[in-house]
Amino acid sequence: MSKQKKLEKLNKKMSVCNNCKLRKNCSHVVFGAGNPEAKIIFIGEAPGKKEDELGVPFVGSTGRILDKMLASIKIKREDVYLTNICKCRPPENRDPLPEEVAECWPWLEKQIAIISPTIIITLGKYALNSFLPTAKISEVHGKIIDVEIKKIGKIKLFPLHHPAAARINRKTKALFEEDFQKIPNLLQSKKEQ
Repeated sequence: MSKQKKLEKLNKKMSVCNNCKLRKNCSHVVFGAGNPEAKIIFIGEAPGKKEDELGVPFVGSTGRILDKMLASIKIKREDVYLTNICKCRPPENRDPLPEEVAECWPWLEKQIAIISPTIIITLGKYALNSFLPTAKISEVHGKIIDVEIKKIGKIKLFPLHHPAAARINRKTKALFEEDFQKIPNLLQSKKEQ
């Protein structure tokens, strides 16, 4: 079975998930979007208002920032896979609660297993802390970290600030843009290994 078919099957299962209270208040379960053969998975924290309306991750203002940054390194949105830790929008765009993240983790784990990326790029502290609970984004952004995922094995994690934080804070924006420019070299160095 192709990766695309496996993801479609997984998405059907996710669409009927009612494991946490987020599902009852959201319009769409936002699975993910992009290339099932992607070398990079970008992982954010949770869908926002626009994502919830359309059922697609990173389509609001944060998505525009991400698209611009991808274009700056000559990577198309269709070449990567985009998803979030939580698949349903928290009310009023509040931060996801630990129990909500825990409920959604198995879905994310299955997405990662199917796609089998070269690098996982976390966007913001919630995505980072799902993999490394005690890590501080201010200390590890822009660095490659080897992580062990129980059902998957070792994988390269590359934490970045969240595009929304980059939109709000000039210093964070500069760090985000600088770190983003490292992505092509990371992919190249992985190819050469």
